[in-house]
Amino acid sequence: MILVTGATGTVGREVVRCFPPGVALRLMTRNPAGVTVVRPGAEVVAGDYASPQSLARALRGVRKAFLVTSRVGGDEGAVFLGAARAAGVRHVVMLSAASVTDARADDLITRWQRANEDILRQSGMAWTLLRPRSFMSNCLSWAEPIRSQRAVRALYGTSVNACVDPRDIAEVAVRALTGDGHEGAAHTLTGPEAISAAEQTRLLAQVLGVSLRFEELGPRQARAALLRRYPPELAEALLSSARRQREGAKAAVGSGVREVTGRCARSFAQWAGDHAGAFAPSRPHESEGSGTGGSALG
Repeated sequence: MILVTGATGTVGREVVRCFPPGVALRLMTRNPAGVTVVRPGAEVVAGDYASPQSLARALRGVRKAFLVTSRVGGDEGAVFLGAARAAGVRHVVMLSAASVTDARADDLITRWQRANEDILRQSGMAWTLLRPRSFMSNCLSWAEPIRSQRAVRALYGTSVNACVDPRDIAEVAVRALTGDGHEGAAHTLTGPEAISAAEQTRLLAQVLGVSLRFEELGPRQARAALLRRYPPELAEALLSSARRQREGAKAAVGSGVREVTGRCARSFAQWAGDHAGAFAPSRPHESEGSGTGGSALG
């Protein structure tokens, strides 16, 4: 039995899609009704890191688990790993981030990810770490301003990030959960090229067949936009991440996807073509908004 946490999330639902037939799966989510991808024979269970009883039920009989945590600075990782060890789980594949290996990265998000990695390595269970760059799907936060204003707004728009398709992360996760040779491994996962927000905007325009303009956000504008969505410490962590990207910290292209899957990582152009529908033109009754768009700071 393999447990997939975060089964409704960006990576978790792709992990579910990637499993081959015949694998015994249990999908854990806070909201089982929100599970849109269910494989034949998969079991959906309600589970919350804040509820030891629900974790014990979700982990009963599980031997391998895919772990995603989302509450930055919280103890979800420690709580889950303690419950997993008590339940007899043998191997945990955990979603982390490439920034943990950057000595210059000392923001809230990276410190939390490093702490979770340390807890897993010291847990006594076999482990595999997945360290992706920014998700290509972060660009979905641009959908509303693209639809209503034909605009993308981002901070440091010419800085580049070797962003990765979540589907590639998911395929690596499934290989690690079902194959041999991944215990004790840390896989850094990137796309095939480092690309800027301005270039992403140009490619989206080509895919959509429309004209899009890119508008550079200044640091003050970006901070204000982030503070409307996140607590101050998290907003500052994202701004710090963006500054490191501007300095070139996220430009390196790795071979992790190819080494694990045997094929090249998907390009942003491929991702954009496969998700063009998410940026479909506004319907007549939709009003134009004044959103700042997504800054894809991860």
